[in-house]
Amino acid sequence: MSDATAAGGGIGIGVGPYAELTFDADGDPDPGTRDAVGLLEATDLLVFAHGWNSDRSTSTRLFDRFYAPFPGLVGPGVRLGFVGVVWPSIRFSDEPIPDFDPHGALAEPGHGTALDPATLRALGEFWPGRVAELDRVAELLEERPESQAAFTEFGALVRELAGVDAVDPVDLDPAVAVSGVGGVGAAAAGAPPVPAIFTEDVLEVCRALAEGLVEAGGPPGVPAGPGFSLGGGLRSLWNGAKELLRQATYYQMKKRAGVVGEHGLGPVLAELAARRPALRIHLIGHSFGARVVSFSLRAVPDGARYVKSATLLQGAFSHYSFADRLPHDKSSGGALRGMQRKVDGPVVACHSPYDSALKVFYPLASRMAGDSAGLLGLDERWGAIGHDGVQAVSGAPRLTLDAALSAGVPQAGCVSVDTGSVVRRGGPPSGAHSDICHEELARLVVAAGRMGR
Repeated sequence: MSDATAAGGGIGIGVGPYAELTFDADGDPDPGTRDAVGLLEATDLLVFAHGWNSDRSTSTRLFDRFYAPFPGLVGPGVRLGFVGVVWPSIRFSDEPIPDFDPHGALAEPGHGTALDPATLRALGEFWPGRVAELDRVAELLEERPESQAAFTEFGALVRELAGVDAVDPVDLDPAVAVSGVGGVGAAAAGAPPVPAIFTEDVLEVCRALAEGLVEAGGPPGVPAGPGFSLGGGLRSLWNGAKELLRQATYYQMKKRAGVVGEHGLGPVLAELAARRPALRIHLIGHSFGARVVSFSLRAVPDGARYVKSATLLQGAFSHYSFADRLPHDKSSGGALRGMQRKVDGPVVACHSPYDSALKVFYPLASRMAGDSAGLLGLDERWGAIGHDGVQAVSGAPRLTLDAALSAGVPQAGCVSVDTGSVVRRGGPPSGAHSDICHEELARLVVAAGRMGR
């Protein structure tokens, strides 16, 4: 039995020692997995949280693929331990991931907007006890009725599934929180708690999302490029309706990622560091997993120096999160303002222009009702850190990947690295969002953590 299998309680990947650290939706850790992480013998612990388009199997394969180059990259005095952070996410099986799914794994073009069985099962696990609502959603997406009443019903069902009628202001987009902690700051900013994507006229929202799919190259199951366009009539807007359902899952995962990071992962690592003060911890997160590891910094005690680096791969949260002041509201700061100072090393934000999920759809999910810019179109206020890097943080350099690997990254503070030279593959609607398994990115983590030869 390999070290990886032994430490992971029977879960084997190609590197070791390895353990998976599992959390529920409230951020409570599985005690057995928490204990397994505590037993890993290492000088440097890599802690990697997966992102949104993941189930348990896909996450383990991601950890295996991403971690594979590391043993050959670190110096002789470094003994690595590997952790995979597993939290409740959802896999849309009609959205293939580069390297993981065979070419042409998209749904058949004739499948239309209907939910395939695997995705419907995943939605049932993501929203337990909502079988009737999900069955009706699936029926509407399959039939695509040309009826405004049908869209109104669909919008109400999605809103109910997303739970937007009982939103805690702590879960607002970081760009609108004054203190970054929640209710008081959000109220002071006058921001309504529900994104416009759930409150505006459902036909207009579906049209905006359908137009977003055109911009991103087309919906899953439809060949990308000029062959897909938004035609007339209500029937064509069901592509946007399916994207609204997808956005509802993203909305809940975004909230969940912050909870898992701050109230789950952060305290677990703080407890581990208290017991093993010499252990060096390196945080890695992809997509909403970048939000998980970033929000875990809130639980780092003042003066603690155990987090030695944080690498954010295509982070799905606000590019203003680390800012002391927001450009559009000088009285407000980002949800993670100053948290980079909890890291005894750099916070590296990797971004790619080929990431359609963050370029097109993240802003749609993040805008608040009443934003004068409307629903569609990228603007600076609602940008994602994985689209254009860290914004409004003074002294934060912007590097190409080649420059970062040849000259290194700063020893502290935020730095943005354009990884578009390698993060560039993937089909619609997410583009290169999940194209992260590259040795160059592993080398960047090693450089950030000062673990190299």
